Amino acid sequence: MEGLAALGFAVGSTRGVVRVEKYGCGAEFRKGAGERYQMTVMPTIMLKGQFTRLWDAGYQKFLLTDDGLKIPALASHLQNLRKFNEELRTALGVPTFYNEALGSVSQLSVYDRVRGRKGDVPDETVGAHSASAEH
Repeated sequence: MEGLAALGFAVGSTRGVVRVEKYGCGAEFRKGAGERYQMTVMPTIMLKGQFTRLWDAGYQKFLLTDDGLKIPALASHLQNLRKFNEELRTALGVPTFYNEALGSVSQLSVYDRVRGRKGDVPDETVGAHSASAEH
């Protein structure tokens, strides 16, 4: 963790929780047993100081915040996320898997745009919703 600041990452630490940021993206680590750190928030885009979740709605990628904000992800967001992820993994010596090397990995995805099926036309019924008792 100590070497990340020398590589241009902004590193903040509070009570065993380390936040690493660069290019408008961030990740979080927590100190575990044996002084080892475990990544608890995967690399993601930061928005107003908050970690976001990347949602692939099939027709557009969106950034979702815990306070309910949903904005379209721009190409620059995704480029910065990829660059941040690659540099962080290289600095930490963590391998990059095939699907991660292809581009951004979304935390949420929707791919069921089949004509005639519910959700074929994006509207208020499509998207990230709170879990209901039905599921």
